[in-house]
Amino acid sequence: MPGPEGIMLNADLFAAQGRARGAAIVALHGCSGPAPARDDSWARQLAAAGHAVLLPDSFGSRGLGSQCSARTRLVTPAGVRRHDALTALRWLADRPGTPPGGLVLMGWSDGGNTVLNAGRASPDLPAGLIRGLIAFYPICRGLAETKDWAPAAPLMILMGEPEENSAAVAACHALADKLPGKVTLVTYAGAHHEFDVPEAPGRTKIVKGKHGLLTPVGGISSASVNSAAREDAGRRVSAFIAGLP
Repeated sequence: MPGPEGIMLNADLFAAQGRARGAAIVALHGCSGPAPARDDSWARQLAAAGHAVLLPDSFGSRGLGSQCSARTRLVTPAGVRRHDALTALRWLADRPGTPPGGLVLMGWSDGGNTVLNAGRASPDLPAGLIRGLIAFYPICRGLAETKDWAPAAPLMILMGEPEENSAAVAACHALADKLPGKVTLVTYAGAHHEFDVPEAPGRTKIVKGKHGLLTPVGGISSASVNSAAREDAGRRVSAFIAGLP
């Protein structure tokens, strides 16, 4: 699809199985780029429930690989990725067969940060484009202190709550406390970053990195997986989308 600044934005589309029975969804990858083990798993689950799911690739479309360790980021959640998200939302909204009434924007980690930026109520956000927002383990730091920050639609944040990530979780708690009724925070005690990745062999170890987050070395880590949290998140995401106004 045509993206910002003349870029052709690559994306994978998972069509709703059978007749579309719920809001279409745009889902945003993390800082390592598309992670099929997680992203496609969610897309298949949501498509089976009657949702079309579009997975745009902000990095590969620009010839970039993982940006997790990049010293200088040109494709950021508040900049280019925000525009990519809005482009993808408009494209999917205009696609024949997409249910009316707005779409859901969801994302993981850096994609979750993009959800918080793209889903912010602002004059350049088309009215009615976004119906709901879902952010997995984003960085909420500073948002509770930003007077004019508010989501344009109901927002659910899901994240692990390990001891080593207490500051990041506290920032999201502060945001939810500031905006009750608009922001719902779900935390999983003892679960780590990327807790919702399906279990698979051959994953790599994790290390404590920037912002205190547990970051996979060379891929997604099986050490971060929490099956109970992942299954609960699946139920909560389905219920959240079904309950959107």
